[in-house]
Amino acid sequence: MKIGFDLPHVGIHAHRPDGIALFAREVERLGADSLWVGDRLFAAVDPQVNYPGVDGIPTEFRSSLDPFAVLSIAAAATTRPLLGTSVLIAPWYAPPLLARSLASIDQFSGGRLIAGLGIGWAPEEYSAVGVSMSERGARLDESLDSLEAYWTTNPVEHKGRFSSTPPSWVDVKPAHRIPVYLPAFSSAGIARAARRADGILPATAPGFFDPAMITGLLGQVRAGAEQAGRNPADIDVILRVNTKAGESVESIVDVLVRARDEAGVEHAFVDLTFRDRADSVEHAIELAGQILEQAR
Repeated sequence: MKIGFDLPHVGIHAHRPDGIALFAREVERLGADSLWVGDRLFAAVDPQVNYPGVDGIPTEFRSSLDPFAVLSIAAAATTRPLLGTSVLIAPWYAPPLLARSLASIDQFSGGRLIAGLGIGWAPEEYSAVGVSMSERGARLDESLDSLEAYWTTNPVEHKGRFSSTPPSWVDVKPAHRIPVYLPAFSSAGIARAARRADGILPATAPGFFDPAMITGLLGQVRAGAEQAGRNPADIDVILRVNTKAGESVESIVDVLVRARDEAGVEHAFVDLTFRDRADSVEHAIELAGQILEQAR
């Protein structure tokens, strides 16, 4: 089983930017297989929509470093781990800029990027970037079309509802075919992933793990992929394990082992910086080492 970790770039860790390269280098040395970033702008004071499972917005979302910059640092600091986004809120970004940023990081890393793209849930963030939240699904679909054009053709041409590119030369392409992973929590998300994704990105946490949730969700996406004329076996899953302060290493390892043995998950990553499970970068490195040792 491949095991990765979220890079320390939110909450208290966002105020320790030198910790990104330190963490990336050290967990690579310990044997981590992947490094990940998320995408948050801010925490609204009076949110219209609470974060799932809590009253309001987690305080760590008040501090978040730019995911593209964080991945660039990790790419420069490491040579082996895959680099992933879970997830970038694709509708926030003009597709040509998103395509350029991701292709550049893939080049920096020697072809190690996994692009996890989603649509988010916070109305205030959409308002701040000047994008209608009601258009988020349509914008994600169009972004996927644009990314494919920018990454695979030359000259590039794309005509869309929200943006268009006339025939244009774009010589810098990704170092490899960047796999695209999509969340699949709604019926629309499941259908989109079935048509277009290389894999899905479910999430769980100690105390909430249900292997049937993962196998059931993956089964739905694979069935839809087959109906769309795709090979269902081509649909992969990477599991995110969220943690919080007070949870034991043993409880985290239990999720990883059960995900592997009961749900057939072959790649998972643990967010040790969410909800203050790790109180420093050094603590996060220590916890990562314990998890890797016990889970293998």
